[in-house]
Amino acid sequence: MAIVVVSTGRAIPPRRVTNEDLAALIDTSDEWIRSHTGIGARHIAADDVASSDLGYEAALNALQYALDQGLVAEKSLKSLIETIDLIVLGSSTQDYYSHPSTACIVQNKLGAVNAAAFDITEACSSFIFAFETARALLGAGNRRRALVIGAEVLSKITNWDERETCVLFGDGAGAVLLEQKEGGGGIIRSVLGSDGSGWEHLILRRGGSRNPWKKGEVVEQVPAIEMNGHAVYNFAVKVIIKTIKTMLDEEGIELHDLDLIIPHQANGRIIQAAGKRLNIPEEKFYTNMEEYANTSSASIPIALDECNRSGRIKRGDLVMTVGFGGGLSYGGNLIRW
Repeated sequence: MAIVVVSTGRAIPPRRVTNEDLAALIDTSDEWIRSHTGIGARHIAADDVASSDLGYEAALNALQYALDQGLVAEKSLKSLIETIDLIVLGSSTQDYYSHPSTACIVQNKLGAVNAAAFDITEACSSFIFAFETARALLGAGNRRRALVIGAEVLSKITNWDERETCVLFGDGAGAVLLEQKEGGGGIIRSVLGSDGSGWEHLILRRGGSRNPWKKGEVVEQVPAIEMNGHAVYNFAVKVIIKTIKTMLDEEGIELHDLDLIIPHQANGRIIQAAGKRLNIPEEKFYTNMEEYANTSSASIPIALDECNRSGRIKRGDLVMTVGFGGGLSYGGNLIRW
């Protein structure tokens, strides 16, 4: 039995904020942002939109695409939703602290009454970890279908007065529908890894049991992402190289066998540095950070959906995802589309 990607979907907030828009608010410029990151714009969710809203929209989009393209036997959205056995959602910006899981909220919105639902919280690596978790669970029992979602509203945990970080992030969600089928192909291999020694390099400090809110405390600044950019950059380049080489070596394939590499869309300079050290041509990587910036766990599934719908990925193609995030964590998936 193979675990295959049936369909994809995405949800992008309509509000588009360009580099020029940010330059009107903070000390930065379009040239500085592009030269340091490759980012040209980002999409920002409305104040009343949470990760579950975007995750639900992306999931619904993926399911409707499967119906419209005749990729499933079911003829109605309701009947298709009833076949979903798992919903695994990756996010750094869950709707609520600790519980309930954002996946459960999406399950309720969909009406997926037969699905077990839970979150994976591994920062920007969350989708890769969720993808492999869903694959393993589908392969281990009588489960047939899973929705894997990456959903983020990073704008709500961004310090918009700090130019080094606020220019990096955007909001969005992506989703894939996985199915267990007879035959070959599908998800071939995944690599997952962590380096907890770098836990403090990418962090949201307030609100957990280590640093809880205190009664009567007055908060002048909303808690926001803190990042040691230099350390994260070095880690990211190193683990992208490691992950790509590991998957190639373990499968006994060559770089030219890959049709496309979809990296986490954090920073164009990271991808360029890793590609240069592995002698990978830039066109082998798909990037969309120029339009969406870094959407954390949503970046890879958004890119997958763009590539799937545009024909950049075709059935039979060999596709690799690779990413990294807080924790520090990293990983990748090798997929026969």
